[in-house]
Amino acid sequence: MHQRLLWFLLGGLLIGLLILIARHGEGTVGTLPSANFGALVYWGALLVFLGGSALVMFRRRFAQALIAMFVWVALALILVVGYAYRFELRNVADRVMAELLPGHVITRGRTVEVARAFNGDFDVHAEINGARVAMVLDTGASSVVLTREDAKAAGLPLEVLAYTVNIDTANGRTRAAPVVLDRIAIGGLVERSVEALVAQPGQLKTSLLGMSFLNRLQSWEVRGDRLLLRGYP
Repeated sequence: MHQRLLWFLLGGLLIGLLILIARHGEGTVGTLPSANFGALVYWGALLVFLGGSALVMFRRRFAQALIAMFVWVALALILVVGYAYRFELRNVADRVMAELLPGHVITRGRTVEVARAFNGDFDVHAEINGARVAMVLDTGASSVVLTREDAKAAGLPLEVLAYTVNIDTANGRTRAAPVVLDRIAIGGLVERSVEALVAQPGQLKTSLLGMSFLNRLQSWEVRGDRLLLRGYP
């Protein structure tokens, strides 16, 4: 009896689906617009599936069927809640990532946020000419400064660089080569044709995010353990 009813319902749903396909989702089916009729077919299929599953389970053990039903209901509620609060959950995930992975960039429109690293610096993961580069914020540096390795990864022509600019590093005074970077991206902030320097081999451990990039922004500030970078609208 129950099996015949399920087959009858499935047949009706199949006919409804064929009608929708034939009408290409346009016009009406009876007195219902095609969109509403499609929703009716969808929910009908879902109810038939759940009803058929319940009948199969209830034929075995009532307790197992009841537990299974509660599990499916709980999963459905979790999915609905997760979808409803997807933006809030994304913000929470970004916060956790920023704490666990120093340098992780949180982007909110034209504002970028970076958490302070355990050593007190602001490590920033940037993309330079498409290459991923680990940098350290250095407001005392008048320019972006790249290590030779990062400059090579960014595709700069190292063989023709001229080291003509004096700079001060942790290893003392040295010379660097002036270059222009096609593109620097930090999260959603993108700046093009940025003046920079390339340090000589062995003179710099980590590339520096200096003022030639920061001066391009609308504003930047250190607020507690957060670095906030704001680009122009």
